[in-house]
Amino acid sequence: MILAMLLLLAADLPTASLTPGLANPAVTQANIMETICVPGWTKTVRPPASYTDKLKRSQIKARKLPGKAADYELDHLIALELGGDPRSPLNLWPQAWVGTWNAHLKDRLENQLHGKVCTGDMTLAEAQHAIATDWIATYQKMQRDFGHPSEPLP
Repeated sequence: MILAMLLLLAADLPTASLTPGLANPAVTQANIMETICVPGWTKTVRPPASYTDKLKRSQIKARKLPGKAADYELDHLIALELGGDPRSPLNLWPQAWVGTWNAHLKDRLENQLHGKVCTGDMTLAEAQHAIATDWIATYQKMQRDFGHPSEPLP
């Protein structure tokens, strides 16, 4: 119970100076139909667990976050499906699985933004900026503007 309460207090947004977000220079607006919009493409760039597990433990310790590594996802601030840098610590941060603004909720936003980029309803740069600047505000705006009855606002 105490651990759950501590995790709820963990930051919902990464510390901007530590994790400002970083785009993958190999992904551009001109090549999204050959990169991020191809099903399974993220598997080709996702770093191995041997890399991410070590980085996650290191970041949890350095940031003095409560709980254990399993309580967090090492999340790409700019998601791989939005052309985020796969390996840079500037784009990776430990995000709690529980809490109001948790990793599951951000995953939903990433999927929505990915769909909008791949259909041409949003540019790659717009999506990257929105999620890197304040993913929570972006989630709230998208729910207000486009709504999903099965995914209500917290």
